[in-house]
Amino acid sequence: MSVEFTLQGSDIVDIPSLYAELNRVFMADEDWALGNSLDALDDLLYGGYGALQGQQAVTVVWQDMETSRAALGVAATTAWLQHKLDQPGTFNTAPLQAQLLALQQGHGQTYFDIVLEIFASHPDIRLQPA
Repeated sequence: MSVEFTLQGSDIVDIPSLYAELNRVFMADEDWALGNSLDALDDLLYGGYGALQGQQAVTVVWQDMETSRAALGVAATTAWLQHKLDQPGTFNTAPLQAQLLALQQGHGQTYFDIVLEIFASHPDIRLQPA
């Protein structure tokens, strides 16, 4: 039996609001929240905690997905990468610079693309645009 969750894409206007929405949907009964991290999203989707704990078949309906795609597009991704590059010694800058250059050249992944890739890497979770 599949359990269904709904993300309100119209509430996702930037990267922090993506995590706020994920926390609203998946972490409401927890006494802690996911941080703004792609690794945290990946960990969540493994299903070890939050509303996904113990679930084996999940459908995530993403309302207004195009609104989220635009909000997590090139501008948001550029700012996210630049923020990491502005912290010398914290991140490996070479891959980040390569990601930024690819994005600027029009063929790099946006934050939204990366989020979709993470969802796709979890076969028990079906993402349904709406």
